[in-house]
Amino acid sequence: MVLSKAVSESDASLHSTFASRYVRTCLPRFKMPDNSIPKEAAYQIINDELMLDGNPRLNLASFVTTWMEPECDKLIMSSINKNYVDMDEYPVTTELQNRCVNMIAHLFNAPLGETETAVGVGTVGSSEAIMLAGLAFKRRWQNKMREQGKPFDKPNIVTGANVQVCWEKFARYFEVELKEVKLRDDYYVMDPEKAVEMVDENTICVAAILGSTLNGEFEDVKRLNDLLVEKNAETGWDTPIHVDAASGGFIAPFIYPELEWDFRLPLVKSINVSGHKYGLVYAGIGWVIWRNKEDLPDELIFHINYLGADQPTFTLNFSKGSSQIIAQYYQLIRLGFEGYKSIMENCQENAMVLKEGLEKTGRFNIISKDNGVPLVAFSLKDHNQHTEFEISDMLRRFGWIVPAYTMPPDAQHVTVLRVVVREDFSRTLADRLVVDISKVLHELDTLPARLSAKKTVSEENGMSVAAVDAEHEVTRKITDAWRKFVLDKKKTQGVC
Repeated sequence: MVLSKAVSESDASLHSTFASRYVRTCLPRFKMPDNSIPKEAAYQIINDELMLDGNPRLNLASFVTTWMEPECDKLIMSSINKNYVDMDEYPVTTELQNRCVNMIAHLFNAPLGETETAVGVGTVGSSEAIMLAGLAFKRRWQNKMREQGKPFDKPNIVTGANVQVCWEKFARYFEVELKEVKLRDDYYVMDPEKAVEMVDENTICVAAILGSTLNGEFEDVKRLNDLLVEKNAETGWDTPIHVDAASGGFIAPFIYPELEWDFRLPLVKSINVSGHKYGLVYAGIGWVIWRNKEDLPDELIFHINYLGADQPTFTLNFSKGSSQIIAQYYQLIRLGFEGYKSIMENCQENAMVLKEGLEKTGRFNIISKDNGVPLVAFSLKDHNQHTEFEISDMLRRFGWIVPAYTMPPDAQHVTVLRVVVREDFSRTLADRLVVDISKVLHELDTLPARLSAKKTVSEENGMSVAAVDAEHEVTRKITDAWRKFVLDKKKTQGVC
């Protein structure tokens, strides 16, 4: 005789996840659940919800690396449980970080002897790196002013209005006045002449950007250095330069080797770079390099011994993973100078292909420069019909994430679309994007123009407000009827 047995709630994990009770209830959002669920169900439910995220490879808003070789993925997973701060327990990982610091310092032409060790540290990104560099500048300036018997309570820093938000955070968090050089039409980076004019005795440094977030352009660091040398000689000050090379630091040495922006310039005292951008590592790694030991005050370095041996530390956080440091070392030795150069050249060529494709549409002005970070920033020539924000929104239907944004003061009237060309953005994808942008433009052209634009044009032509409103009502009804027709048509079509 066959015996049957009812399956209890506790045996639910033996069945398919989608046949279990766990898919019939909502996941907790604010409070930890009272009971456990099977690991298979937890994985499946979370994985399913994550499907609603965008595709990282098609996220053209981001500079951050979204693809690495499988071999490096294995190294990352094998070291994901290592806490980097435990230097005595993981001495090889610490050695790999030191090797990365030295390799990057030499890449930036740091004035090091044959056996001299570079001064630098790995961070969780360029934001932390900038905070550390800024703190070093502030402390050196305070020490100098204190020795001279002068007030040291009102430090300032000079940047362009195009800086990344981390500079604003540094200024606000550490009580430093941020003096911004405003932008202007057709000049969307910091003007060196205006920057030097804003420098005074309380300026802890001038921050130059090698690769503006807005349009990828490299600021003229050499011109800034030369002007500051003159001003320092006239005033007796010693105002230094920090280079924010978050995006451009792993580009310029390979495809613009003659460009002087790094430690070849005497006033450049520190440089930050994002390993997780064109350093070709997943998110979570940045670097800051100082010219020499004198540029990093000793009082900012802490020494601890409760993890084993004496360990120096200069970071804003304490614990952090080792995986990204190991991944950076993998990329540096795997690719070498030759490999990085080839990848950056490919990125630049694909950016040019995309730029030419957009120009052929006849609808866009190109805002970005040919020399700089491989990206294309562009804006509509005619805003009477549609906006960059509408294009950005409709491109998401094809899977593309292309940001639209306004420029900072005094160019805030300029709206821009931007496509960042990363290592995994191929020529095929560039061609495909141009095709999809053309489709979006065609579809927008078939829709009624923006009512606000039509109202402005109508008023300029002398039409009364009542007449304009009546026209708007007719347009709205036509649009609603058209949308209803399209939806009804879709309902009658089967889906295979």
